[in-house]
Amino acid sequence: MQSLFQILMLLLDVLWFFIIAHVIMSWLINFQVLNLRQQFVAKVWDGLNRLLEPIYSRVRRFLPPMSGIDLAPLVVLVAVYALRIVLINNAAAFY
Repeated sequence: MQSLFQILMLLLDVLWFFIIAHVIMSWLINFQVLNLRQQFVAKVWDGLNRLLEPIYSRVRRFLPPMSGIDLAPLVVLVAVYALRIVLINNAAAFY
């Protein structure tokens, strides 16, 4: 069971990294530091969007429109962190 706990924590860490990378890339694209005409940047951006958009779309259903500000990544980050806290506090159940 300890392996299951470690796998869940690893998956949450990877999801956390992908969300942070997506947020930073969106800022860099909006401030024109990165250009989507570059093939590598476009592929990474498309991959992150395909991976995270299903999660964000479910969260956006519950969020009110904020006129250009997307709070879905923040809500997902808080949820991932809360899930990590719950798993860590209940780690004894995995041993």
